[in-house]
Amino acid sequence: MNEKQTNKLAMGIAIGFVVGAIVGIGIGIVNGDLAVWLAVGVGGGLAFGAAIGTVLAK
Repeated sequence: MNEKQTNKLAMGIAIGFVVGAIVGIGIGIVNGDLAVWLAVGVGGGLAFGAAIGTVLAK
C-alpha cells in the first residue's frame, strides 16, 4: 500500500466511525438503550468504512 491508499482507507474508517456513532446514538435514544446501540453503530460503521476505504484504495 502506498500513502494515497492508506489515506483513503483511514478516511473511510473515520467517516464510518462518525456515521456509525450518529446512527447508534439516534437508535439508542429512540429505544432507550444508548450504550448497546452506540456500540453496535460504531462497530458496524467501522466495518463499513473499512470496506469502502479498501474499495476506494484499489
